[in-house]
Amino acid sequence: MSNESTTPVWHLHNHALVESTNDLAGQLPGWHAVVAERQTSGRGRYRRNWVSDAGGIWVSAVLPTPGPAERWAILPLAAGWALREMLATLGVAGTRLRWPNDLMIGPAKLAGILVERFNPTTAVIGIGINYTNDPAAADPALLGRVTRLADLVQPIPPREAVLAALLAHLAQAQQRIAAGGLSQLLPTLNTAWHTGRVTITLHPPASTVLHGTFHGVTETGDLILRTDDARQHILPPLDVALLRED
Repeated sequence: MSNESTTPVWHLHNHALVESTNDLAGQLPGWHAVVAERQTSGRGRYRRNWVSDAGGIWVSAVLPTPGPAERWAILPLAAGWALREMLATLGVAGTRLRWPNDLMIGPAKLAGILVERFNPTTAVIGIGINYTNDPAAADPALLGRVTRLADLVQPIPPREAVLAALLAHLAQAQQRIAAGGLSQLLPTLNTAWHTGRVTITLHPPASTVLHGTFHGVTETGDLILRTDDARQHILPPLDVALLRED
């Protein structure tokens, strides 16, 4: 499947209601995807709750990950690339990525990504997209902090078309990583980030707090930060506890 001229065939498992699409997908082989109308236990990074109400697109796609595990550590970034590229084909402008796993329109979140490994040979790419749902109706605290596809493009593409385009772009990302890592995605990926100031907090025992400007990621997925003293820091993602946009 490393040749992009070979298009993988996706096998879809559709459900009206599940606890977690990622948990179900973790039991399936590569090129299978679980799609749900609603999730009762959708989650994001650090197992934070993700509102997964009716009208959203909740999908977990299983990608084969042949070769060394280190090659696939960049999958969350590649998934962000795939999601942003897919939305561009639908005419959604002004998208950006918020490290490590959110897709934003200005200050509002449109979609989120959670990558999990349930076995050494595959990875599950969980993606939630606000489609016609209104997360702020379920959680008023989200008012002004979320947006949805229905408010960004008219007429809104059919749900099935969005899902098919997303899976096609995820397959393309997988094939590019298998062929050469993140290098092929970097030119567009590194135009997607917040260009203002950020605050980065490192995990203990260092727990260092750094202030500066975020300049994207390297081919291995390390963060590039230029601090206020004009020094450049290359930060492995596992060292970063939090990146906050100032």
